[in-house]
Amino acid sequence: MNRPIELDALAGARAQFPALERWTYLDVAGRGVLSREARAALDSHLDERMMAGGDKARFFELVETTRARFAQLIHAAPDEIAFAKNISEGLNMIATAFDWKRGDNVILCPELEHPNNVYPWLNMQRYGLEVRTAAARDGHIPVDEMIARMDRGTRVVTASTVTFAPGFRTDIETLGRACRERDVMLLVDAAQSAGILETDVSRVHIDALAVSTSKGLLGLYGMGFLYCRREWAERLIPAYLARFGVDLGDAHEATLGDHSFRFAPAARRFDLGNYNFAGCAAANASLGQILEWGTSNIERHVCALARALAEGFLEMGLPVSGGAPGPQLANIVTVGELSADHYGTGDDRFNRLYEYLSANRVKLSIRRGTLRFSCHVYNTMEDVERVLGLTRQFLAC
Repeated sequence: MNRPIELDALAGARAQFPALERWTYLDVAGRGVLSREARAALDSHLDERMMAGGDKARFFELVETTRARFAQLIHAAPDEIAFAKNISEGLNMIATAFDWKRGDNVILCPELEHPNNVYPWLNMQRYGLEVRTAAARDGHIPVDEMIARMDRGTRVVTASTVTFAPGFRTDIETLGRACRERDVMLLVDAAQSAGILETDVSRVHIDALAVSTSKGLLGLYGMGFLYCRREWAERLIPAYLARFGVDLGDAHEATLGDHSFRFAPAARRFDLGNYNFAGCAAANASLGQILEWGTSNIERHVCALARALAEGFLEMGLPVSGGAPGPQLANIVTVGELSADHYGTGDDRFNRLYEYLSANRVKLSIRRGTLRFSCHVYNTMEDVERVLGLTRQFLAC
């Protein structure tokens, strides 16, 4: 088994996560765990709210620092970042901002998308939008077919950067280049990649990106970001509008202005009402850590761990999705046969393996009929070796 090189930049990361003292935690694809620093920031914010009510000006500074840090993480400008409750809301912000006309179409691969990147588009059919689908190919999003299906009516192509099961990477750069050449928006769901894999929205031609902070960004539920490239954002009309989406310069948040309003620049037009300040406190801290560790370092680390895990399972004769590790591999390894079941694997042996690992304090998920293992910065080769050792014990019984 090839052992990953432990990067100096990540050497102290694991100690920041007390959950790793209790669990072999391989479930960031389901949700991440909070670091000590994120928890301390959250506690400090809540203490201020409890003891003094809070300083709104400081809260707004926190919002802007958090916005800037996420922009830095994905190589965007702060004005190109809006706040959302979650990925679902971010995707819907884009879907409802187009002036759809009969003859327009969107292209996606529903078999491999989370339902929350399918229903927004089905909902837009009432305005005449055609939802064009491309069939999955051996667990992969078929980028070539999606490109071939584009025509003059295509307004949006949407895809996950990494699917939640079987966990394969999508060739976003090729898809993005084709979209850019045709003036088609490329909208991505970055649930399984943000904070884990290096993301440069400019380099790979992403026009819009939705993410929550509860997975790879190591924050809370109920908080997320929407990136929308300035050139696209300023062509869109938000379905909902509130004071923070209107450009009144430095005027107070309660200022109305006159009725001939101007949208806030770029993606800021999508900001609504007051922000999730508690979520910002946690995310600001975790983003600071992720930026310090570096997503290029994190990506190399987690991909090496995933490769070792996949190779170990294959040596035992287990059906690893995608077979031998290749370019499709990111930080997720799935074992079993893909199905529509999220409560079991359809194979009693794998259901019992799931129960055995869980009983031995291994955190993993079942998604699309497979056992799903997913790594982040806090995982080590010892975690991989422990899971493989427990699996060997189970198979020997």
